[in-house]
Amino acid sequence: MTILVTGSRGAVAQRLIALLDARGLPYRAASSNPQDPSTIRCDLTDPADFAAALDGVTSVFLYAAAAQIEAFIAAATAAGVEHIVLLSSSSVLAPDAATDIMARSHLDVETALLASPIRTTLLRPGAFAGNAQAWAWPIRSGSPVSLPYPGAHNDPIHEEDVAEAALAVLTDPGLAGRAYTLSGAESVTFADQIEVLARVIGTPIAVEHVTGDAWKAEMADHVPADYADALLKWWRSNDGTPVELTDHVRVLTGHGPRSFTTWAQDHAAEFAAG
Repeated sequence: MTILVTGSRGAVAQRLIALLDARGLPYRAASSNPQDPSTIRCDLTDPADFAAALDGVTSVFLYAAAAQIEAFIAAATAAGVEHIVLLSSSSVLAPDAATDIMARSHLDVETALLASPIRTTLLRPGAFAGNAQAWAWPIRSGSPVSLPYPGAHNDPIHEEDVAEAALAVLTDPGLAGRAYTLSGAESVTFADQIEVLARVIGTPIAVEHVTGDAWKAEMADHVPADYADALLKWWRSNDGTPVELTDHVRVLTGHGPRSFTTWAQDHAAEFAAG
């Protein structure tokens, strides 16, 4: 059994690789921009990479990339791949998923895989705790964090929990071939998360409540306008409204999801002033 881990520079993939190493399980790390000789090039938008990356592979941990998913499926089928674990998103469960720019690419990949001859397992996390890293620069610099919806709820999930869930479905055939919605330990607001980070790093963090337009302008160099609009729409829909949690992390890993406090403690150095 050889597992191809795509997007190997990502937080989840890095943790999954560490878990595979600890188990002594064979894998092949793949990235669109390999940084070392042990990683093979596999740009999920370039079908020319697929055959070499998939040679001898039985299972794949796949990041969603809709542009060339049909070509990837064809190459995986030809290579004899038996199982694909897709890192998708719980956004596909929204009523407007087919038209929402953030959900649509995930939904398109899911649809293509489920129509393929390859057994597919869907991992659908909600909000990644790692999204809080977007606040690292203002926190380190002592600037206020701009929040258009400080009361918007999300369920931040630790990348370690997602990686452990992926390991479970990759190594236990009885868990494969299903869809799992992975939530964090709790539904918390952005303001709650800022308070947790402040406690963990021992420094007050100022918050500036801004309009959606002001936040969009501030993030213009980093977030495309259509994505910014989709994010604002999502936050507005969850403003003051807790999100629904699931027990799927526990089902797959045997333990409940880690709290945002745990994530903040694990990443405290990224927020501390230099």
